[in-house]
Amino acid sequence: MSERTLRILVGKPGLDGHDRGAKIIARAFRDAGFEVVYTGLHQTPEQIVAAAIQEDVDAIGLSILSGAHNSLLPRVCELLRDRQADDIVVFGGGVIPEDDIPGLKSAGISEVFTPGTSTEAIVAWVRDKIAPRA
Repeated sequence: MSERTLRILVGKPGLDGHDRGAKIIARAFRDAGFEVVYTGLHQTPEQIVAAAIQEDVDAIGLSILSGAHNSLLPRVCELLRDRQADDIVVFGGGVIPEDDIPGLKSAGISEVFTPGTSTEAIVAWVRDKIAPRA
């Protein structure tokens, strides 16, 4: 029996209204053979976590350009822990200063992709680091 297809939720937390990058990475994941759930703009961390659990995803990819990454991304990880769903891998990307990345990783974000990272590199990281959940 073959392993099930990797399911990834792509989310846009907060008031950030720019979703071009999220749509590009969602398409790259789809083209790579992953199942993709895109939640759309202006989602709260609570909405993202609820959708991730409902859709039984293996990972959450968060795209953020608003500067609120230090509060919104860790909040997603906190809510996953509260819901006993912290086996869902969380990664992020967007305009995130290098100095903020260690704090995000210590809060539970598995990887942070900054501007200029290719979709191929992100897809390769997902293939290498994330497996379908049991």
